[in-house]
Amino acid sequence: MPIAPRRPATAAIHTRRAESAARPISSPIFQTSTFASASSEDFARVAVEVATPDFYTRHGNPNHVELAEAVATLEGAETGLVFASGLGALTTTVLALASGGDHVVAQRSMYGGALSLVQNLLPRFGVTCTLVDQADTSAWEDAITPATRLFLIESPSNPRLEITDLRAVADIARRREITTLADNTFATPINQRPLDHGIDLVWHSATKYLAGHSDASAGVVVGREDLIAKIWSTSINVGAVLGPFDAWLVMRGVRTLDLRVGRHNATADSVAEHLHTHPAVSAVHYPGLPDHASHHVAAAQMSGFGGVLSIELRGGIDAAVQTIERLELFHLSASLGSVESLAVHPPSMWKAVLSDEEVAEAGIQPGLVRLACGQEDVRDLIDDLDQALQGA
Repeated sequence: MPIAPRRPATAAIHTRRAESAARPISSPIFQTSTFASASSEDFARVAVEVATPDFYTRHGNPNHVELAEAVATLEGAETGLVFASGLGALTTTVLALASGGDHVVAQRSMYGGALSLVQNLLPRFGVTCTLVDQADTSAWEDAITPATRLFLIESPSNPRLEITDLRAVADIARRREITTLADNTFATPINQRPLDHGIDLVWHSATKYLAGHSDASAGVVVGREDLIAKIWSTSINVGAVLGPFDAWLVMRGVRTLDLRVGRHNATADSVAEHLHTHPAVSAVHYPGLPDHASHHVAAAQMSGFGGVLSIELRGGIDAAVQTIERLELFHLSASLGSVESLAVHPPSMWKAVLSDEEVAEAGIQPGLVRLACGQEDVRDLIDDLDQALQGA
């Protein structure tokens, strides 16, 4: 009798372990830069094999393969690759798929590093980019030129939690033979699987929810075997290599991903509901709220709305800075997706990679605060936010 497809909580635990004769329950760490081959013939074979786990760690490593296959399983993909960071995964993938003279369509509301990539780096290689309002499906089609090769998608987006209709945009791209690449970092495969909606490739900053403990930096991209093979050919030249120990740490996080994301979802939902009526807050950006502009789209393609929300304070930048500095449980820190709650002022952080004009174009208001809810008791987090917002 065939076994039914495994649900996420089971799939995350019962993925293939890195091979070892001793059959340990927890995979060993293959802390080696290179591997010995049994023969010249074997050496020649593995030297060109995609993501081989037994040639040279820049090409692949058993810990890499274990993590890539686990995320691919959770996302419903054929295979995947891992990298030293999320931006390493994105940059390598885009360089593999776009060449001089090509055109990319991307969102205005998107992770600052991704915006910097398409606005500041790609033009140096002759690749042009058009930014669109992600919620306006027609804008994606209107931006297409004969040179368009790639759509860059992020839903929910960072930091305004805007939503892209994945199915609609994927359908547009498929009709025009354009590859789609979606950032699923905020949602995770527990809340959303873009490939199920027609997206070609999915990438993650695995530093965030997949690792989940603020102790590893990593990235991953998953999708069809032919696309991953093309990305791998570029990756061995770019060299954004993930260390075996970091791969092991992220894999440890993946085992508990389903459990943690459920808590993140519930906490962020409660915090968003509480702040929605707070007198110091002018707007709450969270797709789980019924009055979110794209709540109906999010509800159709997501099973949970994630652990991140952003708020706009009536007092502007001064209120935002004062509130963040008064928080006790929310650490003032970059990143998200960890067991600890984190808060950041995106207009300040984004200036590291974008100009003031580019920050404004991305719709990031001076009084915006991004909150990444951790695993603490939600009542303590709400109390902390209330005391920090006093007088804001």
